Amino acid sequence: MVCSLMMNAQTQQGDYKIVFDMSSGDTINHRAVVREISLITGYRPDAKMEVTVYGEAISMVVKGKSKVATEIEDLTKNKKAVFKVCAFTMKRNNVDASQLVPGVEIVPDGIFEIYSKQKEGYGYIKVGH
Repeated sequence: MVCSLMMNAQTQQGDYKIVFDMSSGDTINHRAVVREISLITGYRPDAKMEVTVYGEAISMVVKGKSKVATEIEDLTKNKKAVFKVCAFTMKRNNVDASQLVPGVEIVPDGIFEIYSKQKEGYGYIKVGH
């Protein structure tokens, strides 16, 4: 009975849409966000989640530098989350598309991407500790 009540409550809550604001270069934060996405999709497989990467977080999505590259590839391939990186940040750090972890998408401006997602009804989470 408790399970059916929980499922009913989740259904009544509507869409589960989150945009994670990732600007930290700290790998603890990188690991935390992929762990949270995995936990959320475990009980809300319909959740729509995006991680918008900019600033010091660029290493999170660069092959050979990312400590969570395998997790990002798995999450994007299985359509559990979308990872987007700011083109301005890439340019500032001399990173081109060929250096990105497979599955990572490029957006012109990370801040505008976050703003746009909020306008679409996504909840906002700043990743940090």
